[in-house]
Amino acid sequence: MNIFNLLFTAFILFHSNALNVTHDSRSIIIDGNHRIILSGSIHYPRSTAEMWPDLIRKAKEGGLDAVETYVFWNAHEPTRRQYDFSGNLDLIRFLKTIQDQGLYAILRIGPYTCAEWNYGGFPVWLHNMPGVSLRTKNDVFMNEMKNFTTLIVDMVKKEKLFASQGGNIILAQVENEYGNVMEPYGDEGKSYINWCAQMADSLDIGVPWIMCQQAAPPKPMLETCNGWYCDEYKPKDPNTPKLWTENWTGWFKSWGGADPFRTAEDLAYSVARFFQKGGTLQNYYMYHGGTNFGRTSGGPYITTTYDYNAPLDEYGNLNQPKWGHLKQLHDVLHSIEYILTNGDVKNEKLSNLVMATIYETKEKSSCFLSNTNTKIDANVNFGGINYFVPAWSISILPDCREEAYNTAKVSAQTSLMIKKLNKAEDEPSSLKWMWRPELIESTSVQGRGDVSVNKIVDQKDMANDASDYLWYMTSINVAKDDPMLNGTVTLRVNDTGHVLHAFFNGEYIGNYELCSQWSKYGNNNVTYVFERNVNLSLGKNLISLLSVTVGFKNYGPMFDLVGAGITSPIELVLNKNVVKDLSSNKWTYKVGLNGISNKFFDTDCASKSSSKWVSDPIPVDKNFTWYKTTFKAPLGNKPVVVDLLGLGKGMAWVNGHSLGRYWPSYIADKQLCKTETCDYRGRYSDSKCVSKCGEPTQRWYHVPRSFLKDSENTLVLFEEFGGNPSGVQFQTVEIGSVCINTHEGKEVELSCQDRPISKIKFASFGSPQGVCGSFDKSEFDSEVDALSILEKECLGKESCSFKITEEKFGRPSCEVKKLAVEVVCEDFTL
Repeated sequence: MNIFNLLFTAFILFHSNALNVTHDSRSIIIDGNHRIILSGSIHYPRSTAEMWPDLIRKAKEGGLDAVETYVFWNAHEPTRRQYDFSGNLDLIRFLKTIQDQGLYAILRIGPYTCAEWNYGGFPVWLHNMPGVSLRTKNDVFMNEMKNFTTLIVDMVKKEKLFASQGGNIILAQVENEYGNVMEPYGDEGKSYINWCAQMADSLDIGVPWIMCQQAAPPKPMLETCNGWYCDEYKPKDPNTPKLWTENWTGWFKSWGGADPFRTAEDLAYSVARFFQKGGTLQNYYMYHGGTNFGRTSGGPYITTTYDYNAPLDEYGNLNQPKWGHLKQLHDVLHSIEYILTNGDVKNEKLSNLVMATIYETKEKSSCFLSNTNTKIDANVNFGGINYFVPAWSISILPDCREEAYNTAKVSAQTSLMIKKLNKAEDEPSSLKWMWRPELIESTSVQGRGDVSVNKIVDQKDMANDASDYLWYMTSINVAKDDPMLNGTVTLRVNDTGHVLHAFFNGEYIGNYELCSQWSKYGNNNVTYVFERNVNLSLGKNLISLLSVTVGFKNYGPMFDLVGAGITSPIELVLNKNVVKDLSSNKWTYKVGLNGISNKFFDTDCASKSSSKWVSDPIPVDKNFTWYKTTFKAPLGNKPVVVDLLGLGKGMAWVNGHSLGRYWPSYIADKQLCKTETCDYRGRYSDSKCVSKCGEPTQRWYHVPRSFLKDSENTLVLFEEFGGNPSGVQFQTVEIGSVCINTHEGKEVELSCQDRPISKIKFASFGSPQGVCGSFDKSEFDSEVDALSILEKECLGKESCSFKITEEKFGRPSCEVKKLAVEVVCEDFTL
């Protein structure tokens, strides 16, 4: 039975009879059918509900059997016992959208998620409950965790979405990667994980529960592996199938970090190797990464984009060749599914680091040929047939004779994506800006707040995650005989390394280039020191400190206890040796900013107070400034981004919808990028093949089409550091050109998707040089005019397919024969 029949059968079953989901050591068994499962992570809050059908359709077309998602506790229960399942938080709608496409679902309830999500998915009110300790044997925490987990399970049961009820959810997860951090929790941690298993099992969902990265979990939980490679992983229980819940398709991005990139060849290698060595379920983390809208990014310092270099990009476009190369792999794996789950297995060494793995039933055999050398290609003879297996690659032979797929031989097209200007209007000159200041006098000058205590309070405890912004204010009285009145005095503030703005007697004494402190992901246990000389006045002196968080920590043992905001001590230092500690002063606190509290970004609220917005002159490089403009939605249906180059740091809204934090002034560290060419061979890490060092960490920000109106749209920016909005413009993201560069004998397709091919820019058969966008002929190439051939076959069509043969493209004077082609996709908006 091929994959399309399987999916159709699954679709019918999802809407009728209950499915019996069990397992053996080799497979997931669904109603008696032994299955391998290919799955991909799509997090519903990181896209919009309007995007879900297209994302899931592309996942299905890419050859997936299932879609996996986390459930984000803090998104659904932002305030204790007040729940939100609206809009892009509509979990049930998301699960039903997966079901409607005939795909299975894997529900990772957690409710701890990590996921580079703010505070790992925990609501901060949970941290602030009296007597609570998170992720350990603690009644307060466990009661809340059980309440939320039961809530989710009951919602899903009500809609009959578990496979045992006739739904499509075949696996559920409790906790997450606890085994990685369990040791510091001691015996209380062991008791907690046993409780998690008992609690989950008591919910009686009728499908298996998993615990990822939890070696030998309590029964009946199934353990799983996470990582870039899990081929060597073996469950502690020999009766547990080999499950891989997170195959990292790339990596996340942090402010100051470079763009991650994992090659299609290496990702495919990791998957093929996993199934060669007995894998059962493999899930791509992420298959679509999406966007951290609002204040959802964690880390801290995780960017607003969560693209993850996934097979579907942040906007939902196919990331080619990764999507296509994996689709071909999935098709081949599905074609040998029965043999993988039922056949006998044996290995045969062919040469140094080259191995054949044979899966065999009475009827048929299927084979893998793996070359784990990182530099040396292999020519081997297997079964009397010669094979070329490139370094760090795996060939799959469904009949143990003909190679159907090799992980290093990419025949899928490469799509070069471009950003096109908004043709609905002449931007950026057409954008007419208005502005208004953020009113900070009541805090920076008058020191007025909401709460006063005689100590420094952690920002999580005081702000309760209601805002990125928290004011810390205190005053000191200086007498005539105080030596600090005439000496050199330094204000010294200890800070956890997000962002700090300092005012002294109403004067701003810090700017982001010189004195404000910020850090990078991974350096968040360090305390940074802000120092600035100040001039004290006789009598009352006011210190106002605005602390800014950029997401709370989301991973590690006791990560919930890592501080945020300003920490003790805060000191005045006279002549570098006399210290006055202000930590026990009376400190007044105010959460948030005036403009955010009064919803300057909300189009309804903004219209009521439009008289306060000023149109001329527009200030630039002025911190704590609000900007507003109107614009027309870009023509067509392609994904939309807004280019914020020229701005500093802040937040952006379109028609009241938060696009997230922006920070284009934060430049990616130049030292992160290496000069050598990216090589797919050898083990991947997050520092390998990175790019765009020395450029803004994130310049473009996703504006989902569902945020836009056909009529006038409103963009509002809160600029914290100071910048210039005059260069802001909206653009669409679409395919500019398409390339192939692959071997003779391959059947290939060139597709501009829903636009015609307008030009054959390059075509040559033989040994062409270069990469997509910069191909060049070699002296060994065929003399046949490949460009003319493809002009006849492809021009004007949305796609064209053909086989690469000497009969078609002529005989080149080289042993390895490849065809390189670049075509241009027509621009309908010109």
